[in-house]
Amino acid sequence: MSRNANRIILLGGPGAGKGTVAMTLVDRFALQHLSTGDMLRAAVAAGTELGKTANGFMSHGALVPDDVMVGLIQERVQQADCRLADGTPRFLLDGFPRTMPQADALDRHGLGPDVVVYLVVKDEILVRRLTGRRSCPKCGNPHHVEFAPPLHEGLCDRCGTALVHRVDDQEAAIRKRIDLFHSQTDPLVQRYAPLLVTIDGEQSQERVARSVIEGLRALEATGS
Repeated sequence: MSRNANRIILLGGPGAGKGTVAMTLVDRFALQHLSTGDMLRAAVAAGTELGKTANGFMSHGALVPDDVMVGLIQERVQQADCRLADGTPRFLLDGFPRTMPQADALDRHGLGPDVVVYLVVKDEILVRRLTGRRSCPKCGNPHHVEFAPPLHEGLCDRCGTALVHRVDDQEAAIRKRIDLFHSQTDPLVQRYAPLLVTIDGEQSQERVARSVIEGLRALEATGS
């Protein structure tokens, strides 16, 4: 991959398929996948200073401030697995930034993206994908009433436990999440327009993966 594409941000609404694309990029380009949720949990578990600060907010139900989150990212990208041999940071950032102030904070710390992969999926398809999810409260095995239905209705294929429809997978909650995504993230799409690799996220998983690879290869070929 071009040296101009060492810092990649992944954007997309809830249910757009960011996890699948992240796996594709990690496998194909040997990128380190940085999930802000994972980093938060790791920092809290390790008892780092930033982890203690973040936990102070989380334990009171408050959002972790942007500068703390950027500090966690900055701390993480100092590690060898997030850098090339010459020390250049190289990573895939998933889940951050979500807002313009967060993007500003990344820029202040020299962690702004070289490339932004944007998965585009219509709202109604996002709702359809998410409302159909059913989860097993015992083993966590995922199902979907339309795309991956259980062999026996309402029961987990793996352990036979009754599947549940989580509150955050109810339509009203999902539409709120989608509305929040648009209000917060649409301005980021405009901000990052020159850096965007836009992908039709309504294709099959295989085609989405190919489109992402082709988009990044095209970027490399042009040297942009």
